[in-house]
Amino acid sequence: MLNTDNRRSNKSKRKKRLGKLVERKATSSKKRVMKHYDGPAGAFLSMASKVSLHEPLVGQLLKSKKFDVARFQNILDIGAGAGQILGHLIKLGQPDARLVGIDLSPEMLRRARSRLKSDRPAYITADMTKLPFADGSFDCITCGWVIEHLPDPAPGLNEFERVLQPGGSILMLVTEDNLAGSFTSRTWHCRTINRGEFEEACDEAGLGWKEEFWFTPIHKFFKFGGIIVEAIKKPEPVSSGK
Repeated sequence: MLNTDNRRSNKSKRKKRLGKLVERKATSSKKRVMKHYDGPAGAFLSMASKVSLHEPLVGQLLKSKKFDVARFQNILDIGAGAGQILGHLIKLGQPDARLVGIDLSPEMLRRARSRLKSDRPAYITADMTKLPFADGSFDCITCGWVIEHLPDPAPGLNEFERVLQPGGSILMLVTEDNLAGSFTSRTWHCRTINRGEFEEACDEAGLGWKEEFWFTPIHKFFKFGGIIVEAIKKPEPVSSGK
């Protein structure tokens, strides 16, 4: 039994070492990220999301109501990209719900607007670490494969918590630090994030994890698909008056 455990441990270590060789280190240069997505890579993003099945799998997750977007009235999609998540929010959210999509790349927002052909979302060029919204502006945030573009997720998570209402929900999809995630990192100029460390970072920002999701049982078995989690903004502490 001990030999089996050692073999598994050594295999896991080899995978992590290989992943680190493949993984692209996160850059703090927002101009580099914007240039990457303004260019050919960004133009390919919509097709890549469909080929990888990420876009339809997110749709399946939302349609199943595991994360029910119909319960919200003010939804912010951070890193809207080509509108991969916004498109589902338009179809599955309340018809009168306020939808806002932000992205660092104005070219990506242009692509999203053209692709979705909907006047419902407001498209705003913005930095996720400096969101142009008042405290508690939204009861829901969606953030798909975006936070890993930061060298440290804390500044982004703190902003997410600030603009979210107490008790509000955030659905985050994040590239995990495994071999599959390392190839994603190389392609999209992002880092990978450890699951345990990310949960700790969310908790420190006041975003407690409520539930983890997997796209399919196969994804769960092979640990594919990255980190998918619903987190809740912790309620404000009740002050005890004398």
